[in-house]
Amino acid sequence: MAGVRRLELEEALALGPNWRHACHALLYAPDPGLLFRRIPLRYAVLMQMRFDGRLGFPGGFVNLRDGSLEDGLNRELSEELGEAAAAFRVERADYRSSHASSSPQVVAHFYAKPLTLEQLTAVERGAPHAPDHGLEVLGLVRVPLYTLRDGVGGLPAFLENTFIGTAREQLLEALRDLGLLESDSVFKL
Repeated sequence: MAGVRRLELEEALALGPNWRHACHALLYAPDPGLLFRRIPLRYAVLMQMRFDGRLGFPGGFVNLRDGSLEDGLNRELSEELGEAAAAFRVERADYRSSHASSSPQVVAHFYAKPLTLEQLTAVERGAPHAPDHGLEVLGLVRVPLYTLRDGVGGLPAFLENTFIGTAREQLLEALRDLGLLESDSVFKL
């Protein structure tokens, strides 16, 4: 993305007090399900529809004076996802990347947290009861990790949506690096 640069976590944390920090998390779980009894789902990956109509990941702005990035992120997850977020904790080991934008001065920190399918479905069931549901968060969505025979349906169509900031790039990088996507996941339907 233009005007955004990737930086190491230590560099991001050393930026001055005029910089704001936001943390977001990709939550995912192995999913043995089959779409239409023949297309393997492989993984469930959650994103959310934001208040501004764009797709993004759960999380938000954190205040480093109140604790660590992860403390702030876990607080945000509770507000946006509800009580089921208490069943897990995003830790520094789940950290993936940081991107800085100079106008406004914001650093976006990205995490990827593996869950069990039971934990992930509990998050989906509980999210409508979270404090921020219907306000900051309009709903959760699973990312389709397959491409239909027409070459458009599934992930290619999903990627045509509008994403906030670097969320699209973060999604694609995480899918690749975590091995969540088969390179030729084209299925006949």
